[in-house]
Amino acid sequence: MISQNSIQQIQSQIDIIDIIGSFIKLKKRGANYLGNCPFHHEKTPSFTVSPSKEIYKCFGCGKSGNAIGFVMDHEKYSYVEALRWLANKYNIELEETETSPEFKAIQLTSDSLFIINNFAKDFFSNALLNTEEGTDIALSYLKERGFNSQTIEKFQLGYNPSTKDAFTKAAIEGQYNKDLLIKTGLVVSRDEKLMDNYRSRIIFPIHNQSGKILGFGARIIKSNDKAPKYINTPENEIYIKSKILYGSYFARTAIDKADECLLVEGYTDVVSLHQAGIENVVASGGTSLTIDQLRLIKKYTKNLTIIYDGDSAGIKAALRGLDLALEEGLDVKLVLIPDKEDPDSYVNKIGAAEFIDFVKTEKKDFILFQLEIALKDAGNDSSKKSAIINQIAETISKINKTEDFTKRQDYIKKVSELLKVEESGFNALVNKVIREKINKEEFKNTKPNIDFSETDNFQQPEIEISDLLTKDELHEQALVRSLLEFGMKDWDDKQKVADYFFNYYDELEDLIDNKKLVTIINLYRTLYREDEEPTVKNFLYNEDKELNELIIKIMDVQSEISPKWKEHYEGHIPTREELYKEEVLSTMNYLQLRKIKRLILENQEEMQRTADSNEQMICMQTHQHLKKLESEITKKIGTVIYK
Repeated sequence: MISQNSIQQIQSQIDIIDIIGSFIKLKKRGANYLGNCPFHHEKTPSFTVSPSKEIYKCFGCGKSGNAIGFVMDHEKYSYVEALRWLANKYNIELEETETSPEFKAIQLTSDSLFIINNFAKDFFSNALLNTEEGTDIALSYLKERGFNSQTIEKFQLGYNPSTKDAFTKAAIEGQYNKDLLIKTGLVVSRDEKLMDNYRSRIIFPIHNQSGKILGFGARIIKSNDKAPKYINTPENEIYIKSKILYGSYFARTAIDKADECLLVEGYTDVVSLHQAGIENVVASGGTSLTIDQLRLIKKYTKNLTIIYDGDSAGIKAALRGLDLALEEGLDVKLVLIPDKEDPDSYVNKIGAAEFIDFVKTEKKDFILFQLEIALKDAGNDSSKKSAIINQIAETISKINKTEDFTKRQDYIKKVSELLKVEESGFNALVNKVIREKINKEEFKNTKPNIDFSETDNFQQPEIEISDLLTKDELHEQALVRSLLEFGMKDWDDKQKVADYFFNYYDELEDLIDNKKLVTIINLYRTLYREDEEPTVKNFLYNEDKELNELIIKIMDVQSEISPKWKEHYEGHIPTREELYKEEVLSTMNYLQLRKIKRLILENQEEMQRTADSNEQMICMQTHQHLKKLESEITKKIGTVIYK
């Protein structure tokens, strides 16, 4: 287990904008940063990152967390893996302590799958380069395909021998778990016997964005009509096909530099093009493009060029996923390889320089190409042409971002000319489709759109507060938030806010209903009494997930200055930082008020129970005294209102 000292070192180095910005594009918006949420499909950015609070929140899907949680969710890492990733990023040497059995159990599956995959990669590489069968059959095959040693090493290509259980035996001898071996897809069970799944195949390791191996693609060498050409890793905890683009780990920098991503179908296409010096290329694996794959591309560029075979199957494959790409705001072009070639064979045939020129000159606009193909198919059939008009209007309607208005109008003009229809009529049809979609979305969507202001005090959907939290819990959270944010500020010349807070806290502790909040306050007091200077970070990255999520929720709740202050200040309106004493007093007064209200109820119950006139008189006097205290505290409250 990673030591607390190392964890604190990592936490002190964390820059949430730097970390999240390495995965998605962020734009500064006031005090915060805004981008498209990587956890759900959205057209309008609703994913906001607060550098001051070191948290993120998506107002579309509700996902929120801290920097470590983001790395865990985005990369499917365990807590320890996320810490290792961050340590590597910030060049921090980790200290290790013994891991608890409980922690091992939680992390076992995902950690073990990565470990097994790494072992398999080494086994297959050794089988390719250092065994007689590997060099005679597999390596010679790769050399014939034109792959050199540097390329083979770069992509960590390997070979699974023809022996039915060569890898299985090695893995069992290495004491790897049999069930997990089957889960990786490397091993299958037949007739209650374990054997290799990728026998006599070239192995292509598939990497995630940080270079770790998620799974494998296995290509057959010998021609065999019964066997599939490729076998891929089955879906498991770390291998999710819809989120993977082969070669993206090696292409990231080149895509960003070229501001263009070339998309091909197969693994060998990627490897060949990389070897030719064309490195801004990834592969979809021959499947329809998914939202997650398109968003992975969009992290680095808006320009997507699809390079597929020129046959009918290649054209159909290229056209799949078009609407999704347009909705994501990508500029899509298409290049078809001629003469029954594929990118792999064609780049070897004409060379890298000519291939690059070919791509530049042969790029076709995706929408216009789709229309051209459809019109050829329709011929003189008026009903088919009518269907094409509706279909192309549907496609153009996907270009619905405000900044793409001009592009949409250009398409309407060009398409109208090709279809030989009135531009105004076709424009009206596209707008009609857009309106229908908007109405449909508004009907489905129960949450209001969030308009992020230019200040730090962006508003949350009211449903999150009014429907899920009571006012009492909001006040409790506000109390803890004021301690976390202002505890180390000066209360007066002699004491800090924390000193003032804890002078009164003991008599208020029983009034806090959420005992997790009590835990946070007590942890703060322990750190403070140990001469530490507690900050939000001491709690934001706590291993207690429930406590961690509560801290994020507390820090995410926003405060507004009461209108009462606007009555007293004509010009500058003080910020929370300037009014921290008033906020601390206000939150503590709410708890005192709650205590008095409870005493009033208890006193009223006592008055109803007793028949003694003297005791009733005492109760009445007590009631008057408590109501006076209630009135005094009520007058003090209102400086800061939590919504």
